[in-house]
Amino acid sequence: MSTLATVTATGSSSRSTRARRLRALARAELTLLSRNKSVIITALFVPLTLPFSVRPTARQMGLRAEGLTMGTVMVTASIGFSMLFAVYSSLVNVFVARREELVLKRLRTGELGDAEILTGAALPSVCVGLGQSVLLAVGCAVLLDAGVPRAPHLAALGLSSGLALCAALAAVTASFSRTVESAQVTALPMVAVSLLGSGITIPTELLPERIASVCALLPLSPAIRLIRGGWNGGLSVYDTLSAVATAVAWVVAAVWAVRRWFRWEPRR
Repeated sequence: MSTLATVTATGSSSRSTRARRLRALARAELTLLSRNKSVIITALFVPLTLPFSVRPTARQMGLRAEGLTMGTVMVTASIGFSMLFAVYSSLVNVFVARREELVLKRLRTGELGDAEILTGAALPSVCVGLGQSVLLAVGCAVLLDAGVPRAPHLAALGLSSGLALCAALAAVTASFSRTVESAQVTALPMVAVSLLGSGITIPTELLPERIASVCALLPLSPAIRLIRGGWNGGLSVYDTLSAVATAVAWVVAAVWAVRRWFRWEPRR
């Protein structure tokens, strides 16, 4: 009995220690993030302003014929922009900058594990993306009559999977970026493909069936589909399971790619 208690206490102490290390690393990263004006603009203001550029186009799309409303389209567009710019784009810059400054290399010499280092570095941006998404959803509900999600569990699942995937893909993209300046370029393909094909600016329901079936396999498509389905309640069980399976597959693949290719030392 005493042995079991000792093991339980040890495990609890270990988890508490890891949590403290993560909090300390996240606070340090948040401090560094707040000093970078370009990252602040990209992470905070771009996602808040860009969705409104979609509104004039959305008015001409014939949304009602597909069971969509301006409110649900703007909600998913806003959250999609937040995931891409507040999380993905900003984290690519963060990972590359910390690697080139030898911060990641120094952290690996201490008690922190690789997963803890990357998670701690990603936490501030992920929290910003989460906060922005909630704020934008409330704004769309009040100003655009988007209402509340009919299936909130689907919206929460889509948001959490999208944030996790964006963080993992940012680490993958950083692996192939030599400098902070080039990180802006290496992040563009993911941003462009997601904006055009994942249902952020153009709902996939409006695309031809063959094109829509291909776009459904893009990285952020499952998350956007779950979020939109959470708001309008229009996802069947099959569509839900398909979106969840695709999202899980992408997250697993991204985590594997990080473990396989992420670089901890500067690229020379």
